[in-house]
Amino acid sequence: MKSKTFKLNRSALLASVAGIGSLYGGMALAQDTAAATDTGITEVVVTATRRPEPLQKVPIAVSVMSGDQMRVANLNSLRDISNQIPAFNFRQAASFKDQALFLRGLGTSSTSPGIEPTVSTVIDGVVLGRQGQASLDLLDVDHIEVLRGPQGTLFGKNSSAGVLNIVTKAPTEALHGYADVAYYEGNESRIRAGISGAIVPGKWAANLNLFAGQYDGNVRNVYDGSKVNGYNNYGARTKWVFTPSDTMKVQLTADLVHSYNTSPNGVVTRTSKMAYPTNAVSTFAAFATAISPAEVSDDSREVNINWKTYAKDDNSGLALQIDKTIGDYTLTSITATRTWHNTQLQDQDKLPKAVIGLPQQNDTGHLQYDQISQEVRITSPKGKRFDYVAGVFLFQGKDRENYRRDVTIVTATTSTYNYGIADFGVTNKSYAIFGEGNLNISDKFRALLGARATRDEVSYDFTRVSTSPVAITGVQASFSSTGNTSASAISSRAGLQYDLTNKAMAYFTFAHGYKGPAYNLAFSMLPQDTPPLKPETSDAYELGLKSKLFDNRLVLNLAAFEDKVNDYQVSFFDVYNGSQVTRLINAGRVSTRGLEGDFVARLTEQLTISGAFANTDAKVDAFKCPVGAATSCNVNGKPLTFAPKVKGVLRANYHTPINDTFALNFGVDATYRSAVQYSINQFPDTIQPAYTLVNANIGLTSSNGFEINLIGKNLGNKSYATMLQQFGQGVTRFVPRDDQTYYGVNIHKAF
Repeated sequence: MKSKTFKLNRSALLASVAGIGSLYGGMALAQDTAAATDTGITEVVVTATRRPEPLQKVPIAVSVMSGDQMRVANLNSLRDISNQIPAFNFRQAASFKDQALFLRGLGTSSTSPGIEPTVSTVIDGVVLGRQGQASLDLLDVDHIEVLRGPQGTLFGKNSSAGVLNIVTKAPTEALHGYADVAYYEGNESRIRAGISGAIVPGKWAANLNLFAGQYDGNVRNVYDGSKVNGYNNYGARTKWVFTPSDTMKVQLTADLVHSYNTSPNGVVTRTSKMAYPTNAVSTFAAFATAISPAEVSDDSREVNINWKTYAKDDNSGLALQIDKTIGDYTLTSITATRTWHNTQLQDQDKLPKAVIGLPQQNDTGHLQYDQISQEVRITSPKGKRFDYVAGVFLFQGKDRENYRRDVTIVTATTSTYNYGIADFGVTNKSYAIFGEGNLNISDKFRALLGARATRDEVSYDFTRVSTSPVAITGVQASFSSTGNTSASAISSRAGLQYDLTNKAMAYFTFAHGYKGPAYNLAFSMLPQDTPPLKPETSDAYELGLKSKLFDNRLVLNLAAFEDKVNDYQVSFFDVYNGSQVTRLINAGRVSTRGLEGDFVARLTEQLTISGAFANTDAKVDAFKCPVGAATSCNVNGKPLTFAPKVKGVLRANYHTPINDTFALNFGVDATYRSAVQYSINQFPDTIQPAYTLVNANIGLTSSNGFEINLIGKNLGNKSYATMLQQFGQGVTRFVPRDDQTYYGVNIHKAF
């Protein structure tokens, strides 16, 4: 590997640490709650290897965020925490169905139910089959582990770029409860409450957690003066733990989250478009006139639409985990079922009415997804010559969708109405056997070897009925198709780990990743979409260092990586029959390489500094243009989407006692992100320029469990877009919650 692969220029390094961020990349912020007499940094335990282990002993690049830090900072979703983790980026959309997760520049950006994620989301050991299921409000989170790089050996085939491992809080034996009330500018409020304790001491324990939150939104619809881009969510989670003996534990978890979001289908920022690679500009004066008086600018927060746009999501799940100790071994069984229902109404035309030359297009979609999974694994004891985790995994997901588009076309004398209705579904089945172990060659030297054998089966059916016999704006002609495919593959990981001292270790790993075959199913499915996409494979290398220095006052971790991907599955913007369509294709070869680092420094008993950075070079190596493409495929050497070259976070936290009862906490943080391209088509006007976000908080805590925090978000009042997208007459952006400065207060009481 050439040395220039991991070259960091001076300006990139300075930019990475130019602010003060609210998270450091390698560990949870547990040290913020360490006892005042402890001058070291609290050790963090993770389950990145499917067993509890100290983070500094795990040969994986991991970022961790604690649930308490998320609560204080008003971070309630995966989208919120993406600003805090350098390697993690998030694609926002009008509906959770269309969202996407990216790690180190790799991710899956598609609405098709026939494709699986590149970044896996796992909740308490249960993998989510669809990215949209990760829409749930992060209720009762103990911590989140972000595992960077391929994790297919232990976590499954849909983790070829990484895993977001969400761990929720377990019931406590002692009676414990809490209540949170928060209010933020813009009429955003949140309420959380929970109780935990023993039902039968030593045998039964349970917890129950509830939440409700609402926000008016920060986008105005000039059509009726209403606020949009808000939410109204509520949910509950409960865990029951039964311990019939010293050798068995049974845990039952149930959750339900309802989300109602009023995100518009993009806010118009330009009524012109720039072509790639010519940079030619097309302007659309008639459209600009039609959406007036809505503001059109790079930081616009206005729309002018007559169709009520919203998305409703209901996520629920039930999981039974049984842990049985057999001698020194632990046998674990996780049986789970999850259901996701999504309804969305979208104003595709972005207009208050149809006008000549600009049809009105309104969409209504319904999705029902059900999954069942069974995992059984055995975990050997640590400390032997060879220790391992091995198991089997069975999964089935069934998706059923109905999508309707109504189109009204007006001329000087007539008004014509047509519609199309697509009904389609996908069944995914996956079977796997896996194992990963460590050969302890000596007390300091270990070899790692793991593999996963996977069998995938995918089938689909699709029917679209159109009232127009030929393609019209927004609706293709009637069409139907069915298909099925299957694939078998081996994922693997191998590596070496060496303890340089009792406070530092180095590791090198190689991983071969695999993501299964896919189909491009969507409302506009065309005959050329019927062949299955080939599986996506990758080869990844990682060299890492984890260390504790100066009597545990400084923790410093570094990771250099390179990941080469073949048959990358990506959505490509195209034109067919005069309509804009998104085609899911095997794009050829892409790669990502870079250097990541994180640190925690406890300078005094009161002051802690922590930070992280990612310098990532993610690009297209050899793009494979789809047959009949109308747009340019000359994108070799261009960046992958949602992959900023540099992203850095840094945080300072100061804790000082006032007296024996009260203490003050001060925090300030910033996140820097360099320019990022949001479209694989490389349009010049879908690039988000570099920006820095600065936040701060001050809190008062007491020894009796009372806490009050005042927070300020985006203190620099920096407007930015979480997504930029071309459409027929211009460019839209998606507006984040912290697009402007806002303030709030959070009150917490534990008892």
